[in-house]
Amino acid sequence: MSRSVLVTGGNRGIGLAIARAFAEAGDKVAVTSRSGEAPEGLFAVKCDITDAAQVDAAFKEVEDAHGPVEVLVANAGVTGDQLLLRMTEEEFTNVVDTNLTGTFRVVKRATRGMLRARKGRILMISSVVAMMGSAGQVNYAASKAGLIGFGRSLARELGSRGITVNVVAPGWVETAMTLAVSEERRQELFANIPLGRIGDPEEIAKVVRFLSSDDASYITGAVIPVDGGLGMGH
Repeated sequence: MSRSVLVTGGNRGIGLAIARAFAEAGDKVAVTSRSGEAPEGLFAVKCDITDAAQVDAAFKEVEDAHGPVEVLVANAGVTGDQLLLRMTEEEFTNVVDTNLTGTFRVVKRATRGMLRARKGRILMISSVVAMMGSAGQVNYAASKAGLIGFGRSLARELGSRGITVNVVAPGWVETAMTLAVSEERRQELFANIPLGRIGDPEEIAKVVRFLSSDDASYITGAVIPVDGGLGMGH
């Protein structure tokens, strides 16, 4: 049965892999991006999730095209790496406003239709950094850790309405960002990953699709690491 799926930040990287996985399964998939550019075969809407008015407008556009959103993947996020003593307040708040408060905006808007339907799937994309920490990423780590508390609290609020809320925490994944890392740094990373390699975006997408499926109907409030063992024990 084809569902209305919305993936924020679904125009590239992990978000695009997730969107394509849903589309290949026959779902009606919409993606948001700041540019509004549409990846081939996908329906795209322009949306900056730091702007509540744009979030509402994007949802209306998706609802008109595909119906109420039944599966939301809150993936959009940014980095702004800097050591704490050099980090400005603006650099801290910009990352938190996108990654954490932006997710709040899209999730709150999505729950309207889900509550009426008494069903829905909400997936939030966090990071292994949320649990391990990372020097130079206090803003990013704080925002991604916040998603865990947000998601688990929301799971308790919405569970009685048939809505599940889960968090996926990827480790190092092969994207444009990680491709820019030097070979020396890549080898250092491999040494700390028990599986000895960087992950593939499709490996994240498969876990997200599982958590949105009927097979995962009794899973909510979970934090699922997909990190090759990098963050084990957290």
